[in-house]
Amino acid sequence: MKIMSHNKLSLFFFLFSSCLATLFTPSHGDHKPWQTRYSFIRRASSSMSSSSSNGGERGYDYIVVGGGTAGCPLAATLSQKYNVLLLERGGVPFTNRNVSFLSNFHLTLADLSNTSASQYFVSNDGVYNARARVLGGGTSINAGFYTRASASFIERVGWDAKLVNESYPWVEKQIVYEPMFEPWQRAVHDGLLEAGISPDNGFTYDHLYGTKVGGTIFDKNGHRHTAAEILASSNPRNINVLIYAKAQKLIFDMAGKKPRAIGVVFNDENGVRHEAFISRRHGSEVILACGAIGSPQLLLLSGIGPKADLEKLNISVVHDNKFVGKDMSDNPMNAIYVPFNKPVKQSLIETVGITKKGVYIEASSGYGQSKDSISCHHGITSAEIGQLSRIPPKQRTHEAIESYKRNKKDIPYEAFHGGFILSKIAYPKSKGELKLINTNADDNPSVTFNYFSHVEDLKACVNGIRIVEKLVRSKPFLNFTQCDRRTVDNLLNMSVTANVNLIPRHTNDTKSLEQFCRDTVITIWHYHGGCHVGKVVNTDYEVMGVHRLRVIDGSTFDQSPGTNPQATVMMIGRYMGVKILRERLKESKRIVTK
Repeated sequence: MKIMSHNKLSLFFFLFSSCLATLFTPSHGDHKPWQTRYSFIRRASSSMSSSSSNGGERGYDYIVVGGGTAGCPLAATLSQKYNVLLLERGGVPFTNRNVSFLSNFHLTLADLSNTSASQYFVSNDGVYNARARVLGGGTSINAGFYTRASASFIERVGWDAKLVNESYPWVEKQIVYEPMFEPWQRAVHDGLLEAGISPDNGFTYDHLYGTKVGGTIFDKNGHRHTAAEILASSNPRNINVLIYAKAQKLIFDMAGKKPRAIGVVFNDENGVRHEAFISRRHGSEVILACGAIGSPQLLLLSGIGPKADLEKLNISVVHDNKFVGKDMSDNPMNAIYVPFNKPVKQSLIETVGITKKGVYIEASSGYGQSKDSISCHHGITSAEIGQLSRIPPKQRTHEAIESYKRNKKDIPYEAFHGGFILSKIAYPKSKGELKLINTNADDNPSVTFNYFSHVEDLKACVNGIRIVEKLVRSKPFLNFTQCDRRTVDNLLNMSVTANVNLIPRHTNDTKSLEQFCRDTVITIWHYHGGCHVGKVVNTDYEVMGVHRLRVIDGSTFDQSPGTNPQATVMMIGRYMGVKILRERLKESKRIVTK
């Protein structure tokens, strides 16, 4: 078989970002109008003509800011006993076809409008990224793969294992499925085993060394089921959900020894400003669940953070905490394009190799769009913006983007009948930070992840690429792809100067592989940190130095849990909701017995 030309292969490889759209998608709900099932969801502007923004005369027991992966299960749980207001800056996923269908996966990321379910940002490292802007959060735009955190992670962070093991199934019964296990995914699974990533752990949600098939939030019809659907388990009499409610800052009472959170300022879809308040009763709280970008950003906008940075933007200092926004981390990923010998059904991540080398190996395949769609500009999911570029991130100029767009239409449709092998660093040691650029809550903050600044991350990446080399040479792959052993060797040994940073010419040269890692780094959207336990929040996720304020989301993690974090982020929403309810029940009993 002829090997592909360097230029064509570089373009094929560019297309990873469009196919990587195969690593994201959102929820469908049932066939009834969503308003019937979720009668408590309204536009933020409705708060002008109702008591929804202040909870009536009494105020809310809880205001949860962020209707995402953690916020939805948290609000649903708290509503069983208390009056809850959930504020979400985006709309609903139920009627958004781009979000709901696997075949439309990439289109949400391609939508750069202000109403898109995805808000893109570019880190200072030069890597394009995305954050959710829709009810359901990251579960509405991710790859759908569902797998729990390891037992060692649960033990290390100090969670109650019994409650954890009750909270995961609560989520799973509502929105998680066993995948169809497509042929490409089976080839990846079998190839991982041949490459030595053993044992075969079969289908399981558990985090176990070896090769496994995990869960998915896509059903057999390719419909996504998001955390937004968990709101169906709310007590409808106790919950109000406002969509297009863009939180601007928190409101504090500064009269006591410590500042006390009392409410939230938010803008509705028309730009009209509103205020919502919690009750004066003991136990009422504001809880941030805005994600690893949104939560530290909102704390900073509200005056909690490094004093000097806040004063530069004329933000009144509520509490000086130098750790807000610090030690941000993202799990870097690198990928290899593999051509197929026949059309293959589109699939997202269904199987994973959990190695002892500090990396996870996953894969996606196919492309669900028409030939016309392929020649369209797909925004941040297109290679034109350099998500997986043939040039280092900081050299991805406007001219390079335009050059790709001009050439994209010449790519044969067959190029999309391939797959990608993904190597993700499990526990990155490289750290960055988040800082405000301005005081506009709708704008992205400045984010730096410092990918591969720590030597151990580069070592892990090299280990991952070497595992991928074995995987591509495995018999299950060779029977499935356009490659034989000779062409695989050629493919893996192409030089960086051939316009394809696939694998450097000297595959045994660690320095060359390290350069490949740096030059082809992308994200799999698993960034975390910025509100770390022990620095910004305590072990109960209460913001230190402030009363009645918590942060419950991925910004509190120092590692991304499991191979893909959504399971644990949803779990912690349920877990902390139950824990808070139990604490309040215990407190009320104590008061009664006095």
